[in-house]
This record gives sequence, C-alpha cells and structure tokens, in this order.
Amino acid sequence: MTVHSAKVAIVGAGMSGIAAAYYLSKDHGINDVVLIDAGQPMASTSAQSGENYRNWWPHEAMVAFIDRSIDLMEEIARATNNRINLTRRGYVLATRNRDIDQLQLELQTGLGADANELLRFHSRAASATYQPPHKPDWDTAPTGVDILQNRSLIREVFPSYDPEIQTVVHIRRGGDLSGQQLGMHMLEACCSAGGRLLTGSVNSIRHIDGYTLEISTSDGPMTVAAEQVVNAAGPFAGNIAELLGVSLPLHNVLQQKIAFEDSAAAIPREMPFSIDLDRQLIDWTDEEREVLREDPELSWVAEEFPGAIHCRPDGGDRGTWVKLGWAFNDRPEVATWEPVLHDQFPELVLRGAARLNPSLKACYGRLPRNMHHYGGWYTMTDENWPLIGPMGPPGAYMTCAQSGFGTMAACAGGELCAAWIAEAERPAYADALSMARHNDAAFMDRLRNLDKGIL
Repeated sequence: MTVHSAKVAIVGAGMSGIAAAYYLSKDHGINDVVLIDAGQPMASTSAQSGENYRNWWPHEAMVAFIDRSIDLMEEIARATNNRINLTRRGYVLATRNRDIDQLQLELQTGLGADANELLRFHSRAASATYQPPHKPDWDTAPTGVDILQNRSLIREVFPSYDPEIQTVVHIRRGGDLSGQQLGMHMLEACCSAGGRLLTGSVNSIRHIDGYTLEISTSDGPMTVAAEQVVNAAGPFAGNIAELLGVSLPLHNVLQQKIAFEDSAAAIPREMPFSIDLDRQLIDWTDEEREVLREDPELSWVAEEFPGAIHCRPDGGDRGTWVKLGWAFNDRPEVATWEPVLHDQFPELVLRGAARLNPSLKACYGRLPRNMHHYGGWYTMTDENWPLIGPMGPPGAYMTCAQSGFGTMAACAGGELCAAWIAEAERPAYADALSMARHNDAAFMDRLRNLDKGIL
C-alpha cells in the first residue's frame, strides 16, 4: 500500500479546496499540502459555475467577505495580466415594480455606514452622474449601486429589456471571470511550491494523533497521514464530515443552466449579468398550457414560477455565446457524481429569460445542436451562508456550503480557511461564516428574518 504524508490534507480539489491550499502557501508558507479528489481538479461542481461575481448581499458580513474576495481576485488579475478574464459591467436586478422599499432596505443594510454615499438614484431621462456599462474594464468601473427609475433612461442604456421594466438596480462591483483560469492559476502556484494532487476516493478518516485517510485509487489502496485535514468536498462535504462523526447542517439542490451560440444576436454584448426579479408564467400558448396542465408529469411547467432568472453574454465582447440560468429548484436531493438533468429545462429557461429580453423569442425552437445543458449541486445551509473554519475534532477544518457563490467567494474563503489552520489573525466576519454562528441565537434569528424579507 502506498503511504503519503503531509502537514495538511485537503479533501476536494474544486475551487474551495484549491484556494485553501493556495493561501496556505502564499500567506503562511505551508507548502506540504496534498489535495485529494476522486476526479480531475475543478471537474465537478466548480465546472458548472456561472462565473459571475457581485458584492450585493443583505448583510454586512457577507458584503465584507465578498468584497475581500473581489479584492483578492483583482490582485491576481493584476499579477497575471488578467489571465482570469475579470470584467466589470456590473450586476443588474430588473423589475416591473417601482416600489422597491424592501430591496432598497436590503441594499442599505448590506452596505452599512457607507450606504448613503454608495446608493445613487436616477429618476430623469438623462443623468450626468450615471456611467453606462460600455466598457468591461474592472479597474475603471464605478463602485456602489445605481438605481434607475426612468423608463427612457432604462431603454437607452438597456435597449434589449422588456419596455415594462420600471426599475433597474445596477450593482457596479460585479461582472464575470474565468473560474477555470482562476483555479488553474492557484493550482499551478500550489504545485510549484510543493503541493501535491492525488486522485482517489476517501473511504475512511481516522483521528489518532493526527489524521489517517484511507483512499481508493485506480492503482489500489493508498494512505495519507496528515497533521490537519480540510473538508472541501463540495456536495459530498456532509459525507466526509460523517467519516469523523460530525453532522453538518447541509443539503444539496440541483440547479441547471444552458449556454448556446447567439446566432440571432438577441443579447447585446455590452449587457451586464441581468436578473429578472419578477415571478412569471411561462408564455405557452393557451392550447399548450391546457395540454401541459392535463399531463401529471408536466403540469408544473404551466404554473407560476419564481423570479430571479438570469442571462448574460458569454465569451467577452467578441464572443457569440449566451448563458441562461434559473435556480427555481428548491428540492433537496442526495448528491451524485453525474446529476440527472431535466429535459424540459432548456425550453423553460429560454422562454423565461425572453420575458426580460424579448429578442430571445427568436430562439424559440431554434436552440442550436451545440447548445450546452449542464448542472451542478448547490450545497447549502438553511440560511445559505458558507461554513468555513473548525469542523469539530482538533485539527479538522472545512470550507464548504458556498452554493451559488463558490467562484466569487473562493479567494476569500481560501484565505479565511488558511488563517484558521495557521492560527493566524482572522477578519471580523470569521465567526459569522463558521459553525460558531449557530451558537448565537440572536444572530441566527436575524438571518432567518432576512430570508423572510424582514430586516
């Protein structure tokens, strides 16, 4: 049996695990790290990323966390001549409502003491202070949030949007990036510093004066002995925790996306990542809706859907592809290596996205054969906050539950996890992102109220 030893063993070579290894090396000089994964690096959940980022959250701790992660991504972009293709045209929330008091309150809460300075309102057809997202440059883009509530101004800046849109909330510190290039940069740095990558499935973890991990590989069994262990197993983080007798408050939900070549040029290349906040009925014909409602297996697609469908151009200003996503599924499932995708999803998300961008109707029934339909697991806590920090037994740590924001949070998550392991100084938000928050009843009540729209 092959035996390896390391100071730190990280289970999971997705973005979270790689980032933890990267910052252990970069910030603390801990290079004796082994990354263990059943597949190739970033080949599972990390490969399904929407590759977006934004600093919009209805809580100041999460805003500080993601702002820090964006700072770190910008450092990497500078150091690598923007190998990670970081852009910043922003992140748009669009609605047909003018009353956005609740959303505005969430923005003010997340931005904290700087909210009055960072929130800008535009209610006239022309605005001398609003900067349209014409350029993708992340280093020259404005910060803060612009709220547009004039239809003429909205139509001028976002001509593809539904004319009924009355409010656009333009979060300016947002955009897209190449998650794969970000991960590869960090992985290459880890390996150059002495880190190792092992391919195999972890079957057991024993905790006796350190940690012994038993691993199955294509070449036979393998053992890794480590002083410390990190659970970065994504949708299988709960399984890895159970090997140490730890129960984590996690569940997995399957979410899907599609990407296709926009041969009809339906989406302007300058359009930021855009979310339609409004609930909707898919625009089937009356006859189609009646047939669907009579089919027990398909009747659900004829009913009202939640909002938050999203769309963005993909591949940069010279690209021709579009990505669509809609995280409407909220049913917990047991994670599998190969999720079963829903055949109806491409048509659903296309028709749903066409409500905000009616020009997408030109693609009805014409999705190209090379359309990419993919999906991955959102691993989350009930409050949908990450778990980063001690996992229970001494020397056991975790960086997981980063559903829907894993790419944008990876750098700060890795930095924070590394600080816990190295027993170094940690940021003010550290306890709020760890299991410690569950011991603070007042804090958890506030998070539950946020989820209900109560601040």
